[in-house]
Formats: sequence, C-alpha cells, structure tokens
Amino acid sequence: MNFKNPDAAEIKALLQRIKTIAVVGLSPKPDRPSFGVSQSMQRFGYRIVPVRPAVDSVLGEKAYASLADIPFPVDLVNVFRESAAIPGIVEACLAINAPALWIQEGIVHDDAAEKARAAGMTVVMDRCIYKDYMRYMP
Repeated sequence: MNFKNPDAAEIKALLQRIKTIAVVGLSPKPDRPSFGVSQSMQRFGYRIVPVRPAVDSVLGEKAYASLADIPFPVDLVNVFRESAAIPGIVEACLAINAPALWIQEGIVHDDAAEKARAAGMTVVMDRCIYKDYMRYMP
C-alpha cells in the first residue's frame, strides 16, 4: 500500500491545533512507552484522556473504557495498541467523528489508515507524537 504521512508542515499544524488527546492503550505503568509519551504531552499542555478498560485513572485523568464512553469531543486519538486492533479503533474514531488519528511508531495497518483518511480524518502512522513534537514545536 502507498500510505503517506502528512508532511512536516501539516504535522506541525496538527500539533498546534489539537488540545485534547484520547490515548487508546495508555498504560498506568510508568515504565511503559504509552505512559512516558502521554505524560510528556500532558506537560506540554495537552489534555490527555486515557482510554483503557479496568482502570479508573491514569496521569490524574479519568479513564474511559472506550472512545464511545468519552462524554466530550477529542481533537486526536493517539494509539498504543497492536496493529490487529487498528481497524476496530478506526471504526470507533469514525463513530465519534474524531478529526485526527495518530498511530504510534512501530504500529502499521495501511488499510485501516487509508480508510480513516478517506473518511476525512488526518492520519499519522508509524511515528511517535512526542518525537514529532520535539522536532516541530518551539
């Protein structure tokens, strides 16, 4: 497949316009990449909304079992799950009209990413949001 990420200017514009990030697969364990990345993004001023069943809160924020359970709009869905979970997450994003999807570094599902983009979502795949923040933001 020929999935192509947005260019640097588009990624920077995305990072500038988002405020609320739903993090699917955010671990409550400080040694996990999802925790460290989300904690850093929180420190940069973003609101982090954990999406993780069976957990009450992570990083001081109420956790939700699914994207559909979040009672307010989110600007971006950031995914720390295996590739096989991406199609279902894309469906959930479409159901809540999420405007953007970020699939973390090392996670690739071309068909699902293309489906999200075809539906009008901004999609970044196989990139680390923290690394791109450090690269593109002042």
